[in-house]
Amino acid sequence: MPDIAPTHEQPRLNRRQAAKIRTRGKVLDAARALFAERGYDAATIRDIAKAAGMSTGAVFANFQDKAELFETVLADEMAALLTAVQAGTPKDGPVADRLVSALSAGYHRSLDQLPLMQATIARSWFQPAEADQRARTFTQPLIDHVAGVLRDGVGAGQLRQDGDLTLLAGLVWTLFVSNFRQAAYDGLDLAQLETRLRTQIDLVLQGQRTA
Repeated sequence: MPDIAPTHEQPRLNRRQAAKIRTRGKVLDAARALFAERGYDAATIRDIAKAAGMSTGAVFANFQDKAELFETVLADEMAALLTAVQAGTPKDGPVADRLVSALSAGYHRSLDQLPLMQATIARSWFQPAEADQRARTFTQPLIDHVAGVLRDGVGAGQLRQDGDLTLLAGLVWTLFVSNFRQAAYDGLDLAQLETRLRTQIDLVLQGQRTA
């Protein structure tokens, strides 16, 4: 008789645990919406609790403070951004085209939540070192994806083999993030951001192309 592998079912949540998960989800949804609408400073815990339909005590029962709440939203947003960028990356073609397509998909994902991106960038300058290190773990997969596209370009003979891909990927990511400022203050739309990004990436890759 063949061996039957044991099945490992997820333990069922009791009513209290399920309620806590629902409450946390409501708080995160409300916080994400308010951070996206108002940015970090203008979105208060009181407003987040009201939008979630609960007391401030319920918020603090799930999150230590607004900074932890924002960090959790940031982690979720960067994961969603990574999914969008990955989906928007062509499987082959010129490396610049692939990067522009990938990161343009990121703009498409985030442009309607511009205050949230502004808050993310602003907070990166004014937070404890430990929080900064955690935030970097959220963005590192995105930078790694850019590096992977560059690495494909090297493998396809489009880019020189002696290029510093870590440095190049970091530069491309920095340019991608910096363009949100032009979107916020100069009113650049998606098409204009894509054109700007194309020029920037072409400049970054100058001297790295094999032909």
